[in-house]
Amino acid sequence: MKIVSWNVNGLRAVVKKDKWSQLFELNPDIFCLQETKAHPEQLPEVIRNPKGYHSYFDHSKIRKGYSGVAIYSKVKPEKVEYSIGDTKYDQEGRMIIAYFKDFVLLNGYFPNGGGGPERLKYKMEFYDQFLKFIEKIRKSGKAVIFCGDVNTAHNEIDLARPKENAEQTGFLPIERAWLDKVVEKGYIDSFRHLHPKEVKYSWWDMKTFARERNVGWRIDYFFVSPDLKDKIKKAEILNDVFGSDHCPVVLTINSK
Repeated sequence: MKIVSWNVNGLRAVVKKDKWSQLFELNPDIFCLQETKAHPEQLPEVIRNPKGYHSYFDHSKIRKGYSGVAIYSKVKPEKVEYSIGDTKYDQEGRMIIAYFKDFVLLNGYFPNGGGGPERLKYKMEFYDQFLKFIEKIRKSGKAVIFCGDVNTAHNEIDLARPKENAEQTGFLPIERAWLDKVVEKGYIDSFRHLHPKEVKYSWWDMKTFARERNVGWRIDYFFVSPDLKDKIKKAEILNDVFGSDHCPVVLTINSK
């Protein structure tokens, strides 16, 4: 089973750039998008309901053209939810939870800590609520996969200029410590698990033309619960796919 995750930085923009078809050239079984920046009714029918896929969307309830996530799946989930258990964290359209037979998939666009102390506080609260939520799912006996733009680089290998960014959101000790906690709970960063020393990034700052120089950050992830560790077949970062300031990341797992 191939699952692709991509922060598209505006789904309508991707369509205008004629990048929509490349999303499905990868032939994913499940496609997770973040930062769609659209309500479903703003999207053309071909995007709302692409042939061969069941589609699910969440959007910001407090601001148009902001945040938003989507899941396209060849297999219809048993159920789909849009809450991590507290309405305070559900207003910005940041999470879709799809329950499948063998695992629960959470597609998230996690908050950015920029914009002042209050937003960093909100990001850390969101992180804590999310971890509490997925631990509850695990305790119910379900395997967990979560993916998306986590908005934090975990270790120095995961960004081009760690020293220069040590005091910047996205690489603050408090943010990185949360990812440490995720790993301590047993969740596996699939890319780093298969590629312990490979330097590859998934996001580049467009304003400074950082992609041309490959001055990037790895902030897009697939984490799996320990019971899926031996089923990880491939973990890829497709940095030759353009159309956004992020590139797609891919997890292929044995589904049997």
